[in-house]
Amino acid sequence: MGELVRVVVDAMGGDYAPAEPVKGAVDALNENDHIFVYLAGKEELIRQELSKYTYPKDRLEIVPADEVIETGEPPVKAIQSKKNSSLVAGLTMVRKGMADAIVSSGSTGAVLVGGQAIVRKVKGVERAPLAPLIPTEKGVALLIDCGATVDARPSHLVQFAVMGSIYMESVMGVKKPRVALVNIGAEEEKGNELVKETFPLLKENKNINFIGNIEARDIPKGAADVVVTEAFVGNVILKLYEGVGAVLISKVKSGMMASLRSKIGALLVKPALKQTLKSFDVSEYGGAPLLGLRGLVVKTHGSSKAVEFKNSILQCIQFKEQDLSGKIQEHLSEKE
Repeated sequence: MGELVRVVVDAMGGDYAPAEPVKGAVDALNENDHIFVYLAGKEELIRQELSKYTYPKDRLEIVPADEVIETGEPPVKAIQSKKNSSLVAGLTMVRKGMADAIVSSGSTGAVLVGGQAIVRKVKGVERAPLAPLIPTEKGVALLIDCGATVDARPSHLVQFAVMGSIYMESVMGVKKPRVALVNIGAEEEKGNELVKETFPLLKENKNINFIGNIEARDIPKGAADVVVTEAFVGNVILKLYEGVGAVLISKVKSGMMASLRSKIGALLVKPALKQTLKSFDVSEYGGAPLLGLRGLVVKTHGSSKAVEFKNSILQCIQFKEQDLSGKIQEHLSEKE
């Protein structure tokens, strides 16, 4: 790989800014020499955090931005009024081609509005969905949409399925990814009006490998590679997934420390168990890209720690190498 992948990190977004975004950026730089990081935010605070670490200074630059978009602010107003915020500064760099991607754990609404208003959608895309990878028994699946389009139409879900298939094939290397529609039963006639209208459209689409409906309980089993739904249901699935996963990991750890016998057993299985539990840690898979934009916008959880920032930054290498935005634009333009 030749040129560096340039990633802007919104250093002022999220619950633990700027400490965790800065640490994640430093960890990414130290782990991979194909990355150049811009840290957007309050310069003095960022420099204070950077002084704690050793890192390749020739691959990091601070982008001064004095304003911060808070979580509770109306997204449209915030994007319009806070032109010197870390988020707007980063999105503008992506739009102008000064950076390849932006990673932010700031206000979801502001990231969604800013991504579509500043970076803008590619030609042919009706809605830009958030699409995180979630762990399954067989590896990972793409959950699309998990928070961008609550009042989706059938045509939106069809595009989500197409974009999700391109993502899984191009970035994850899954051949003919299996696409499934979230429903309350496997039968075609079940569900609300949205899913009943969407089902035949997906079934007729020759550009995807549609396998039918999927119930929520089958998602962790890896029954599909691309899990299609509208944002309300998708967000509920994601949050429940994260909550149950965190509780199970905590219960397993506490159970293995409950007695001397269990502690001895824990020592024997520790290497295998550690790897298994790690595979079900959502933070290991980076953030959720906002698909269908002219540039890369990656949203991480508001409570993200350094590991998720690091993985989200490194994730951008694959997105850039595989020209994910370009492939989506090329495919959807062909269908117009």
